[in-house]
Amino acid sequence: MEKFSQFRDKGSGISPFIPATTPSSALTVITSTFLVLLRLPFFLAYSALYFLLLHHLPLPVFARKLLLWTLLAIPGIWWVDLQLDGVKRGSLSQQPPSRVPHPRSVIAANFTSPIDALYLAAIFDPIFVAAYPNLRKVRRISLFAAISAALSATNNGDDDGLTDLGELLARHPDRVIAVFPECGTTNGKGILPLSPCLLGAPPETAVFPVSMRYTPPDITTPVPGARAWVVFLWRLLGRSTHTIRVRIAEAVHNNNTSDGGVSSSSSSYYRGSGSGSLSRDGESGNDGKEGDDEPTPEEQRMLDRVGEALARLGRVKRVGLTLRDKKAFVAAWNKGRR
Repeated sequence: MEKFSQFRDKGSGISPFIPATTPSSALTVITSTFLVLLRLPFFLAYSALYFLLLHHLPLPVFARKLLLWTLLAIPGIWWVDLQLDGVKRGSLSQQPPSRVPHPRSVIAANFTSPIDALYLAAIFDPIFVAAYPNLRKVRRISLFAAISAALSATNNGDDDGLTDLGELLARHPDRVIAVFPECGTTNGKGILPLSPCLLGAPPETAVFPVSMRYTPPDITTPVPGARAWVVFLWRLLGRSTHTIRVRIAEAVHNNNTSDGGVSSSSSSYYRGSGSGSLSRDGESGNDGKEGDDEPTPEEQRMLDRVGEALARLGRVKRVGLTLRDKKAFVAAWNKGRR
């Protein structure tokens, strides 16, 4: 992969956009083919039934979660290693409700796979929002749109329907808000610079960094496109089981007067990671719309705390590559395959 060396982070050498692969043999190919042929009709039929009909019915939250867990169980996702950062294993049930995402709080999760949104919906039943680089506004989206975003090209969108986290929390005080502040998927080996949309959360709102990692890691989807859907479904359905490792950090609050223990050098690295200002799709330039201003140093420290928590929980590093770099990588990747 030396021809893609320009898409490695200069500081860490990490390449967060190259798709993850796992070794295979003739036996595993035969086994995968059998499992895909067996599961695919059930998976597609159940997915269509849920998203076209059941999702729109006024079902209780427990019923929706049970239906989503059934969807996760079809490809063999039934084992989740869930832990709270700093909490001893086995004492999860003894923690107060405020230690995990709860109504009027925000989930800031890393973004690697369509399973991210599906798992969060099955556990927390949140409202999903789409985040954009360098924009403080967000857009409310459906669960299906959040799943599809993991395999879709970056969408610029328009000003219609944009809001901020504070307005959403005020309108839905009984719900959790889930956002993927990296704005695009990676292979799980690095944390991209975060969108300033998290700065729209009120000071009293708890923002929970949530890290999700998969074993095997090849169901991550850093490269979008129609072919990526086929590869993703093959790898998802072609293994007997998948494991999700979930880590939840302590809540971060948007208190711009506290330094949060983040050094100024870390903040400078984060701001200087890209070349020029970024618009919503990660291109250089400034469209002049509201929210395209740079975060203040105090605001940047809050974003740094979330980014560093995600990197620590995922046992990875933060990288300076942006969605502009990902767009260039995807173009080079697709050109190389052709």
